[in-house]
Amino acid sequence: MANVKLISLLLVASFAIIIQTAISGDPDILTDFIAPPNATVDGSFFTFTGFGFLVNGTQLPADKFKVVKATMAEFPALNGQSVSYATLLFPNGTANPPHTHPRAAELLFVVDGELQVGFVDTTGKLYTQALHVGDMFVFPKGLVHFQYNAGTSYAIALSAFGSASAGTVSLPGTLFATGIDDAVLAKSFKTDVGVIQKLKAGLAVKP
Repeated sequence: MANVKLISLLLVASFAIIIQTAISGDPDILTDFIAPPNATVDGSFFTFTGFGFLVNGTQLPADKFKVVKATMAEFPALNGQSVSYATLLFPNGTANPPHTHPRAAELLFVVDGELQVGFVDTTGKLYTQALHVGDMFVFPKGLVHFQYNAGTSYAIALSAFGSASAGTVSLPGTLFATGIDDAVLAKSFKTDVGVIQKLKAGLAVKP
């Protein structure tokens, strides 16, 4: 009888873990919104103006990929709302390197230009697509993905996330710019330490 009870408890616990995993995401809040302590909240608290450069004639970056975020860090009103946004700016020939968002899927909408995009699933299968203005593409939560402007004109995309803080783990930076031992990386990539050191040098932050 004791064994039956134990098995039942284990089954219930396992079921609870499965359910929690299935619905995992930003925690629910018990208020309409979350405001900073002692803050005066009015309409401006719920307004973000950081994307104005898209319509006011501001000169866009000419030679490097750039992302402008509207997460809870930049837009505190998003705290507890399970949503955020980003503008992705791609001069021709630039890429958003392979990366993941551990806490949310990404829904990308192409506003201008063309993009080559792709992601790799947990079986190692690569899915790629050429996107044009008006196209939308979803990158499943937590999977490695990338975007690349292979065209001759500027490309702009907007990305929505199902988290106020989706997080970004850049593979090049995470692997080669965080102090992981050269020997570990050389073994992992089946190359020599000299190659690893060159990769690290190329990703080092310039003073």
